[in-house]
Amino acid sequence: MTSSSTTRGSASGGGPPASQPDHLGHVIFITAAAAMGGFLFGYDSSVINGAVVAIRDRFDVGPATLAQVIAAALIGCALGAATAGRIADRIGRIRCMQIAAVLFTASAIGSALPFALWDLAVWRVIGGFGIGMASVIGPAYIAEVSPPAYRGRLASFQQAAIVIGIAISQLVNWGILNLADGDQRGKIGGLEAWQWMLGVMVVPAVLYGLMSFVIPESPRFLISVGRNAEARKVLSEVEGTHIDLDGRVADIEHAMRSEHKSTFKDLLGGKAGFLPIVWIGIGLSVFQQLVGINVIFYYSSSLWQSVGIDPSASFLYSFETSVVNIVGTVIAMIFVDRIGRKPLALIGSVGMAISLGLAAWAFSYKSGAGDDIALPHAQGIVALVAANFFVLFFALSWGVVVWVLLGEMFPGRIRAAALGVAAAAQWIANWVITVSFPTLSDWNLSGAYVIYTVFAVLSIPFILKWVPETKGKALEEMG
Repeated sequence: MTSSSTTRGSASGGGPPASQPDHLGHVIFITAAAAMGGFLFGYDSSVINGAVVAIRDRFDVGPATLAQVIAAALIGCALGAATAGRIADRIGRIRCMQIAAVLFTASAIGSALPFALWDLAVWRVIGGFGIGMASVIGPAYIAEVSPPAYRGRLASFQQAAIVIGIAISQLVNWGILNLADGDQRGKIGGLEAWQWMLGVMVVPAVLYGLMSFVIPESPRFLISVGRNAEARKVLSEVEGTHIDLDGRVADIEHAMRSEHKSTFKDLLGGKAGFLPIVWIGIGLSVFQQLVGINVIFYYSSSLWQSVGIDPSASFLYSFETSVVNIVGTVIAMIFVDRIGRKPLALIGSVGMAISLGLAAWAFSYKSGAGDDIALPHAQGIVALVAANFFVLFFALSWGVVVWVLLGEMFPGRIRAAALGVAAAAQWIANWVITVSFPTLSDWNLSGAYVIYTVFAVLSIPFILKWVPETKGKALEEMG
């Protein structure tokens, strides 16, 4: 054991050797397939934005009730995330992905054909459960099949898939709305436009399920169930045939011999309840949401209209925000393995705090109430610029870094369960922001952005004091 470890090198002594897979394109395909769960999350979170007016009109509900329906999927997401780790440890990562794909496919069909508002909410919870499962399994699987030297960039695919899903859903909504002559309730083939918007989600859901049949199982899961020959084959595909395969399998087996299937009890320790590393994961997840990023996408049209943008042009501005999001994500993918996770997160926190502070100042000049508000021209410009810079700084930092860290920072014996708890906390925080924003904006739109600014500022000492740097380390070194 000692000799093989010496041959491969030690990450603690300057990082593991940069293993070059023989077929990097194959590794990228595997990663992209696993990240499709992120695409489903991004698509679902944004597609509903194009249907809210029609849903409110169809079922004759107020904004508070509508916000609950919009956020219903997030409850399912939290439940799915909390249980995914145990499911994946029992039946494997791939089977877990396939279950998530079936749930989301059913949700897309049911959401497109609801007979009542509660029926729509139930289908969104079911879809959310699938997305929650995928949000845990995607980062864990990607971390387990990625060579250490590429892991940060490959783990970034999860966030890249989310932002691409957001952009694609906006384009699809725009196309459907044009076919319906700009009316969300306009008829296309016997169904209303908003029903098509939700129903089209069947396509990426089915694609996700099909792709799960052509990617390999995680080598760590294969070894855990005694399928070492298959694990060696997968490791040779994703890390290269030139590595010491026997040594890699031995390392993973050695780590697993000192471990057991992770359970909720394994996460507990001391007076604080959870182990410190679990609290750090929860903190990362919660801060990522409490800066208010999803408000931009759930209520993007309302935000742009509040600064005086013609409602007919609001799609263009919302889509422009998605483009900024994609650009920021690409920047993060380039630098996450070069400068590390912590420096990138710090840069993002500072940029977000400044941008949110400027937005809070601009919105303090608003006039009117509810949906009928306006800003002076100068403050409107500042609000637009600040919102875009906020999205840029989030995308190039916390949007990517959190998914990367959650996939790799936990010790192997608790990885699946800890990732599940952290992801569940993320969905709960997402739900809190989603349902609270309408009330906060009615109370004081500027005040809402002040709250988000405070959380961005608080994330700075959190990173400096508690978040570990995982750049270049092998997963077996996390402990």
